[in-house]
Amino acid sequence: MKLKKFLLRYYPPGIILEFQRSNGEVGQKTIDLLDLDEDSDVDTVVQQIAAHEPLIAPKKIPTVRKVVEKLKARISQENEHNNFAQFGPALTAHDLPLTNCAFNKNGDRFITGSYDRTCTVWDTHTGKAVHTLRGHINVVYAIAFNNPYGDKIVTGSFDKTARLWDANTGDCLYIFNSHEGEIVYVQFNPQSTMVATGSMDKTAKIHDVETGKELMSLIGHTGEVISLNFNNDSNLLVSGSFDFTSKLWDIRSSKCVHTFIGHGGEVSATHLNFQGDTLISGSIDKTCKMWDLKTGKCIRTLRGHDDEVLDVAYNPSGSLIATASADHTAKIYNAMTGQCITTCEGHDAELTKVSFNPQGSMILTASADNTCRLWDVYNGSCIQELEGHKEEVFSCSFNYTGDTIISGSKDNTCRIWKST
Repeated sequence: MKLKKFLLRYYPPGIILEFQRSNGEVGQKTIDLLDLDEDSDVDTVVQQIAAHEPLIAPKKIPTVRKVVEKLKARISQENEHNNFAQFGPALTAHDLPLTNCAFNKNGDRFITGSYDRTCTVWDTHTGKAVHTLRGHINVVYAIAFNNPYGDKIVTGSFDKTARLWDANTGDCLYIFNSHEGEIVYVQFNPQSTMVATGSMDKTAKIHDVETGKELMSLIGHTGEVISLNFNNDSNLLVSGSFDFTSKLWDIRSSKCVHTFIGHGGEVSATHLNFQGDTLISGSIDKTCKMWDLKTGKCIRTLRGHDDEVLDVAYNPSGSLIATASADHTAKIYNAMTGQCITTCEGHDAELTKVSFNPQGSMILTASADNTCRLWDVYNGSCIQELEGHKEEVFSCSFNYTGDTIISGSKDNTCRIWKST
């Protein structure tokens, strides 16, 4: 094999090696640098890469050093995004409350779903609506871009259908209509070849993006399927359900590999770490559990909340876990030990969403107190309160670089917040 070029992945940090095989085919290999931060010693990192990667010849080491230095510089630069201001007025294309919002990878477009039965595509830089995706006859509850490509959108609706759209033209490409209940979760696989849909009919289904055909139906849950996560290789899928369990499915065979049993209440959210070897699940039983995907066993139970855990998230490196609860707080845990590092207190109502910024230095929370807040992950201090919405905030999200935030609310509006 011959090394052709180096490609950078900023979040989470990594290097993609593009190489040519002896038969002329081009392949890629990824070197994950999940622990790289602004304090990392570049020479040590380069030595470790060179020692473990046979594709990197001694003459390529100076190039590797430049790539690592560039990644480290980006991390240092982006950690300065600590203050946000609202960009322009509240955006009011919807006639009824918003359900979800999501960025494409470039961050130049985002989408909002609504009870008004539509999904709107927005230009982040201008705050203008680009397309209104019409066709659903009930609430558009679940939405997603096919990141990292960003040229397709999937919407899931209470009308029991999902629709695949061209993100550039707004045209509907396919309608997925095989569910017998409301669709509450949608997700593309990382390669954008499949769409997974979760439904109140207690099933998850996989659809082919190219043909629009159903590939498989994943049957086994006894409650509605409310969360779906592909691993990076797209050979495994995790589903979370109101039946108190999560399941791991082998997409190649459509068989259930493990059922993660242990929660004493409905599962509210699931998240795979970037490495794809552990799963976290939040539950109305007030806990978050960590699971080993290989064995199906519970690694540890994260306790401390006084009410339902409504959302969970890993940081990019998988070293920290954030939980959002109906007890008005968020908590940060050490993923290796299960120890609670800090509790984020300040919201006046239940928290509906939590996510890390791409750098892993902050979390963003949305709350029924009409605000979003930014928190320091190490000491739990509130960095900033994002005020302006008139009703509870259902959804919020960082863009890929962490310098822009969108929030969606019951007040029928979304807002753009930019780093200053």
